[in-house]
Amino acid sequence: MGSLYSEYLNPNKVQEHYNYTKETLETQETTSRQVASAFIVILCCAIVVENLLVLIAVARNSKFHSAMYLFLGNLAASDLLAGMAFVANTLLSGSVTLRLTPVQWFAREGSAFITLSASVFSLLAIAIERHVAIAKVKLYGSDKSCRMLLLIGASWLISLVLGGLPILGWNCLGHLEACSTVLPLYAKHYVLCVVTIFSIILLAIVALYVRIYCVVRSSHADVAAPQTLALLKTVTIVLGVFIVCWLPAFSILLLDYACPVHSCPILYKAHYFFAFSTLNSLLNPVIYTWRSRDLRREVLRPLQCCRPGVGVQGRRRGGTPGHHLLPLRSSSSLERGMHMPTSPTFLEGNTVV
Repeated sequence: MGSLYSEYLNPNKVQEHYNYTKETLETQETTSRQVASAFIVILCCAIVVENLLVLIAVARNSKFHSAMYLFLGNLAASDLLAGMAFVANTLLSGSVTLRLTPVQWFAREGSAFITLSASVFSLLAIAIERHVAIAKVKLYGSDKSCRMLLLIGASWLISLVLGGLPILGWNCLGHLEACSTVLPLYAKHYVLCVVTIFSIILLAIVALYVRIYCVVRSSHADVAAPQTLALLKTVTIVLGVFIVCWLPAFSILLLDYACPVHSCPILYKAHYFFAFSTLNSLLNPVIYTWRSRDLRREVLRPLQCCRPGVGVQGRRRGGTPGHHLLPLRSSSSLERGMHMPTSPTFLEGNTVV
């Protein structure tokens, strides 16, 4: 074990693994590569800005401090960090890669794995929370905070463990024949483990939302039709984008596990598949947040304040800044899908109908 960790600072180890797994080493910064890197950096900056606006909206408005919106904030935080990690990954790629030590390489790849995993686990946590809240057919009880903190904490803890396994020892240093082609210092069995876990998460999310649909459909069917349709529409978009964004990356990693070294040339283009999966972090706020009219207005508020004269006119029309905060009524499809009725009496006194 001591000899394994002694290789972590060896400046020649990364090049040794890349020479073994790659047919050619792309160390020259060609124009096309520079354009692709610039595009990825711009995309990730958009991810950071978009999710930062969501976090600001959730943090500044106490009306968004309910459990569901805090989960959305956690998702935005993980996606924001994913964008930052992918920027670092892009800037440390190419010719810089071969100058890294193994510990630096593990930190580069591990940070991206941790943040992207946290984003996926956040989606699972949201699905679990929705299932628990709706399946019980009641408003949040006294255990709300405890359950929320457990889900958020567990998602980050599992992500840290999953992304940190290679630097803790589950790698292929000293065993070149066991190395991944896509990630030359990662063991193929670790890659298979990650793909398996992500696939199970996808199936779990699908199963949970199917269960939610069944519960909604069987409860108050005569009045819940609009809520059912809104929920199904949102869930369909979420699952569809998740599958579209992640399926290519899952497929390339499965192919990496199955293919012997140098036998699958498409593996040398894997970075395009991972870049495409990052779109999920860009689209998550669009799916979960922008279908909420009230949260959309709050997210756009900082941008509107930057326009000349908007802040003064807004204060004249709306009075004090505190009065600008909109009530969380069921005014959009996301609200209608999240705030489910518990009884006919609840429906009569709520804006759902």
